[in-house]
Amino acid sequence: MVKNINLLCAAKSKENQEVCNVRQVNKEKEKEKLVEEKKKHVRHVDQVSSSLFFRYNQSLGPPYHIILDTNFINMAIQNKLEIISAMMDCLYAKCIPCITDCVLAEIEKLGSKFRVALTIARDPRFKRLKCCHEGTYADDCIVQRVTQHKCYIVATHDKALKKRIRQIPGVPIMYVNQRKVMVEQLPESYGCNY
Repeated sequence: MVKNINLLCAAKSKENQEVCNVRQVNKEKEKEKLVEEKKKHVRHVDQVSSSLFFRYNQSLGPPYHIILDTNFINMAIQNKLEIISAMMDCLYAKCIPCITDCVLAEIEKLGSKFRVALTIARDPRFKRLKCCHEGTYADDCIVQRVTQHKCYIVATHDKALKKRIRQIPGVPIMYVNQRKVMVEQLPESYGCNY
């Protein structure tokens, strides 16, 4: 009987050792998987323009190139502002308003209600920016252009577009507030009113 108990104990200890070995092997496999996942995970950092130094955009400067959005033109009309002079009063420098083909197409699609905005948008003092794409939403067009070339100020009242522009470092936003044109995110050294 003592022999049987010793044999049973020996058998149980072998099973325990095998279970322990299986657990160790599983732990080692999990560690190897974690190491492989860390190797596979490549950290992606967006490339920042070389003209940005800290938060200041060195490529901005007089004469300022300002991309206008449909909402900004409509707000300027509602507040009875002359767009170019209001921009110059805000920035204390020469301003070149720019309109992309997509924004002009968006104003044309809005119909006869916005014919005053269309007349303003077709003003020869406004620089036309040609778009090489077709059928793109105007906000996407503006974001794409500003991401590629950070030499623009974006004039808009669209909350969604403002949110997208704020994610692009070094691009100021212009808007109408209390019958005046205001700028956010423009460094103090350029002389703007906040």
